[in-house]
Amino acid sequence: MFKPSKNLILGAGLLASLFFAGAVMAQAADASAAAGAVAAAAEENPYGLGALWAQGDFVAKGTLLILVIMSMGSWYVIFTKLAEQSKLKKQAAAAKETFWSASTVAQGKDTLAQDSAFRFIAEKGLEGASKHTGLLASVDFNEWVSMSIQRAMANVQSRMQDGLAVLATVGSTAPFVGLFGTVWGIYHALVKIGMSGQASIDKVAGPVGEALIMTAIGLAVAVPAVLGYNWLVRRNKAVMEEVNAFGADLHAVLLGSAKK
Repeated sequence: MFKPSKNLILGAGLLASLFFAGAVMAQAADASAAAGAVAAAAEENPYGLGALWAQGDFVAKGTLLILVIMSMGSWYVIFTKLAEQSKLKKQAAAAKETFWSASTVAQGKDTLAQDSAFRFIAEKGLEGASKHTGLLASVDFNEWVSMSIQRAMANVQSRMQDGLAVLATVGSTAPFVGLFGTVWGIYHALVKIGMSGQASIDKVAGPVGEALIMTAIGLAVAVPAVLGYNWLVRRNKAVMEEVNAFGADLHAVLLGSAKK
């Protein structure tokens, strides 16, 4: 009685194992078929950036090129301004370390690098103090030296702000450029659909989706430009605080030296 039951149990277990293995293999085959179908669909997808460029007219291609140029310009400005700000911060640290330990302003100026903005400010301050003659002598010495230093600092600030207008322009106009490309693409898509006489979802979704890519590209161009502009403006403010402090201290030193 025990042996037949045991054989029956073993046979049932074997059948169950075979059934489970078959189910697993069937599920794996279905998954492979689904993956193959997805891959085939991805390969055969007629929509996207490639189709947008291939099927677009000169207006769509021109709009896309404009967005690419705007993006390249904004990233160029971001990286170059970051490099300039880092360089000015190093110059500020060098001025703190060497300039104020010198015996005179002229000797302190010589300790700074030739391309240093702080050397430029010191040179303009010395020039203003030494050229207080002739008609300029009628101007108060304190005011004349202050004007010379302020002009030099304004020059430095102007150079630090170069390029920020590009970021502001890109950030404010890129979404509208992308929207123009979208409107133009949808117009042509609707014209093609109307001429074909077919308004099914497969005929509408593709062309309209391609047109909407322009809006996405416009936003992708505008967002980094806006964030970069705000970030660079804050960094410029911090750097200019160092420049203004140096100018104020230099003004006081030049006045003290003149009184002696």
